[in-house]
Amino acid sequence: MTTRVLFVCLGNICRSPSAEGVFAALSKGLDVQIDSAGTSDWHVGDPPYGPMQAAARARGYDLSPLRARQVSARDFDDFDLIIGMDGDNLSNMERLRPAGNQTPLCVFTDYAPETGADHVPDPYYTRDFDQTLDLVEAASRGLITTL
Repeated sequence: MTTRVLFVCLGNICRSPSAEGVFAALSKGLDVQIDSAGTSDWHVGDPPYGPMQAAARARGYDLSPLRARQVSARDFDDFDLIIGMDGDNLSNMERLRPAGNQTPLCVFTDYAPETGADHVPDPYYTRDFDQTLDLVEAASRGLITTL
């Protein structure tokens, strides 16, 4: 049975498209459907942020085909698991959750407890694109072990 996973961040131009691209590469051969979205509509239709793409490309991940979109209430029906990059993302998702919906929500770093991180910092602000990729790779490997 296909597991459908949605990765969510604020603008869908750094963290969640990185999670989508990295997880897609690392989960090849698994029966998963992957997407990413943002809680804001600031970048709808835009490709991932240039410096994020460059950092990902340096590790062998191509994010260039991805385009930002905003989370919708329908996503709660379309996905089996929704993963936020931080607590604010989860709070925003809870506000969007349709009444009675039980789709699990979690923070991506829950799958990488060995990192000691409680969220994936936003590299748009921190400028630490490698830290983002380090956490996304670790959490992706952890998530794969649960599928």
